[in-house]
Amino acid sequence: MDIKILMICLGNICRSPMAEGIMKAKIKEQKLKWQVDSAGTSSWHAGDKPDKRAIAISKANGVDISDQRSRAFTPADFSEYNVIFVMDESNQRDIVEMALTERQGKRVKLLLEYAEMDMKSVPDPFYGEEKGFQATFDLLNEACEKALLKLKAEYAD
Repeated sequence: MDIKILMICLGNICRSPMAEGIMKAKIKEQKLKWQVDSAGTSSWHAGDKPDKRAIAISKANGVDISDQRSRAFTPADFSEYNVIFVMDESNQRDIVEMALTERQGKRVKLLLEYAEMDMKSVPDPFYGEEKGFQATFDLLNEACEKALLKLKAEYAD
């Protein structure tokens, strides 16, 4: 079964682009035909590349996100994606509010909670320094690894 995953954060320039890039790399390594995209709850950065610090940290860790462009989540995304991972509870509330059905709302999951991590929210590194981006990358890398294992078990053919 082909799975489509959507990663969501506020502006779609830091956390969700890194999560998209990491998950794509892991899916490619495992030779799965799944798809991953990302979006933001806002359209503030629509059409922009990810934050230069997110691009640099991702590249330093072997993940290229430089070709991504920010876009805002739309209600049409509910019918396009099997799983919608959000980075924090604010993102979760914003996306669930757009759901037209209970089934759509249940597709929205906190990434760290789904991955059974100790935290619920991925810290937003935007207003911090570069080391915050590395910490966020490391957290997302671990969460994506755990989430992928869980997804593979849930969506096994």
